[in-house]
Amino acid sequence: MIRLQAGDREAFEAIVEIWQGVLLGFFFRNTRDRQLSEDLAQETLLRVYNHAWNYLPQGRFRGWMFRIARNLLIDTARRHSNDALVRAVRGRAEDDVDLAQQLTGTVIGPDQQAGGRELLELVDRLLGQIPEDQRIVFTLHHQAGLTLAEVAEVVEAPVSTCKSRLRLAREKLSSALRQYGVQVPGPPSVGDTMHETGSKKEQENPQER
Repeated sequence: MIRLQAGDREAFEAIVEIWQGVLLGFFFRNTRDRQLSEDLAQETLLRVYNHAWNYLPQGRFRGWMFRIARNLLIDTARRHSNDALVRAVRGRAEDDVDLAQQLTGTVIGPDQQAGGRELLELVDRLLGQIPEDQRIVFTLHHQAGLTLAEVAEVVEAPVSTCKSRLRLAREKLSSALRQYGVQVPGPPSVGDTMHETGSKKEQENPQER
């Protein structure tokens, strides 16, 4: 970014090469629309270029960039009606492989990942059913690789809130997978499935719905 601020165009090409795929994955997990995700990834990178002058080398670059991405995602969602951003579309096979790698040790054990692409497509679909604030935290942490502190900065929420959202996302995804007969590491979540409403846990945490 410092090189880009100095007018080095090759620096921007390096940023695109490193981050374009990560941004595409982040948007796709949250929109379910490949074409829209490509557009949003390109728009994010364009804003990075146009606002390079505003970047200060404090903290990590990815946190700054994903704040741009998250704000763009929210603005786009507001412009779409009829919940268009959660319509389910199938991704490419490499997306499923990427998701398996990102979720290793999170909600699916390695033995389950060997089960094939069908399982990964199920996980991909179930992610779309998790509440948006929880899904964004989950994908920023597990798919984009941000630390919880960086996630908190991106979503402008306390780290404790992000931990709670991440835990709820994991529990809901794990519970939903168990309903499909998938063996998930860890004990079952009592009364916390994505098909149940008014659970004790969510009643106690209404801000995390």
